[in-house]
Amino acid sequence: MTKKIGIVAKKNKKEAFEASRSLIKWVEAREMEVVLDEALNKSVDGSYKSLSEVDISQLELLVVLGGDGTLLSAARLIGNGNVPILGVNLGGLGFLTALSLDELYPVMERFFSGSYETEKRMMLISTIVRNNSVLAEYLVLNDVVLTKAAIARVIDLETNIDDYYLTSFKADGLIISTPTGSTAYSMSAGGPIVFPSLHAIIVTPICSHTLTNRPILVPDSAEIEVKISAGNEDVFLTFDGQVGQNLVAGDLVKIQKADHPIQLMKSPFKDYYEVLRTKLRWGER
Repeated sequence: MTKKIGIVAKKNKKEAFEASRSLIKWVEAREMEVVLDEALNKSVDGSYKSLSEVDISQLELLVVLGGDGTLLSAARLIGNGNVPILGVNLGGLGFLTALSLDELYPVMERFFSGSYETEKRMMLISTIVRNNSVLAEYLVLNDVVLTKAAIARVIDLETNIDDYYLTSFKADGLIISTPTGSTAYSMSAGGPIVFPSLHAIIVTPICSHTLTNRPILVPDSAEIEVKISAGNEDVFLTFDGQVGQNLVAGDLVKIQKADHPIQLMKSPFKDYYEVLRTKLRWGER
């Protein structure tokens, strides 16, 4: 069976399109099949298979050309598929897409020679329950965020951990994050930076009305339930900052670890701490 390599590129970014064209030629020169995301396929010439047309689990590798947002979308696309993801940063701040374009082909060569490492990153599955019925389910790699509408008052979010009452957060919102997502919105809201392979879920309130409400780490085996209290009609739920859902009073949001992690290819040129120092500019004056 011909090996299949998937390519996802940031939309409407010239650099991503040009990098994709070069990568397609590189893959085809090695007699492997290219499978493209739908938008990229149309931008090229439409002659390739789209990712929606194949069994994702049959891919040898998924290459993401863009930024962290592009990789987050790709992670949800992979879902529970056991496919390594190689992220190449063509944007600004990138914790997930840590490789530069210059490092792409050396890492690809390492992949096909078998001299590479992957890192498992946990995902969360979020279930929305309304009137005792499941309304929707979403997989996320970074975070699940409950926020108030632009003109809404402070919202009340009754939160339980494994059926134990934690507290009712009176805040602008609440972030439930994976360790991978600890350097995203959670960090901006005062949450801790958590090493990506740790088995934990981070609960971070946004601008809590009670100053003693602080972020808390719970085991990744925990099931978190957040109930929208009566009188809170302007609550919005977002998944990885890309997909959203309006909530109403009485809705219950359940968050827990997904059954399967994704696999991110590790850079052979830099470690996680170097990425942190570089992206956060630690040590600079």
